Amino acid sequence: MPVLELSNNKKQSIQKTEEYYNALRTNIQLSGEDIKIVAVTSVQPNEGKSTTSTNLAIAFARAGYTTLLIDADIRNSIMSGVFKSKEKITGLTDYLVGKNDLSQGLCETDVPNLFVIESGQSSPNPTALLQSKNFDEMMNILRRHYDYIIVDTPPIGLVIDAAIISQKCDASILVAEAGSVKRKALQKSKEQLEQTG
Repeated sequence: MPVLELSNNKKQSIQKTEEYYNALRTNIQLSGEDIKIVAVTSVQPNEGKSTTSTNLAIAFARAGYTTLLIDADIRNSIMSGVFKSKEKITGLTDYLVGKNDLSQGLCETDVPNLFVIESGQSSPNPTALLQSKNFDEMMNILRRHYDYIIVDTPPIGLVIDAAIISQKCDASILVAEAGSVKRKALQKSKEQLEQTG
């Protein structure tokens, strides 16, 4: 299994904000024992959803929970800049199109208890991949093997992918940059998530 290492910049950033993410982790845990898979999205790009996903997954892992971080932003992934590997990594799209076994895309990290599935190569039809039987089966399999799964999704204000992914999750987090997003856009994104159940 390939091992991914956190970049030095990411390590320094995590140390500064660790307590905030520990509080978020605790709030998720207090929201119900049945919450194991959490989708993280935003209204628009560059609001911090991938940073939140990564740090939240690290907070669960450091608390001793076997945690999986899935980069499901297969349109515009930035996760490859967070984790570095000396080997070629296959990813989520490779599994969803049937090219690779799920275990080939699963990576250990240098954070104990934290595993990652990167997004893989970009796809001409990401929505169809996320609606596929393979995605549904993958989520059911992974649910049985991890204490918590954090899924980084595309911004819900831009594409439907986050709503599709959220249907397979137990809860969703909507990240918004203070002073950047209009209240109306935030409300619309919240309603879209609520419609997924």
